[in-house]
Amino acid sequence: MDNKYKKLIKCVLLDAVGMLPAVIPVVGPLLDVAWAPIAASISYKMFGERRGKYTSLVTFIEELLPFTDVIPSFTIFWFLFDFMGLGYTTKKTKIIV
Repeated sequence: MDNKYKKLIKCVLLDAVGMLPAVIPVVGPLLDVAWAPIAASISYKMFGERRGKYTSLVTFIEELLPFTDVIPSFTIFWFLFDFMGLGYTTKKTKIIV
């Protein structure tokens, strides 16, 4: 299996963990507060320094806000960055005459 799709499986599992507070409404807010910094840290490491700054911030806010647990942020980031290739820079070649 390609590394890109192994990363997708990890993203889906992390999104499932992030959706647990929606399933357990009594302790859901406490789980959100505990999971938000962990998810942000994982997002930063998973998507690299440059893009990770933004993904970790979005993930942190998404996990803290109520009723946003159902948004699969890790999977959305995987689709944008790894599947579609957004945010990758290409090296420019200089022609020396």
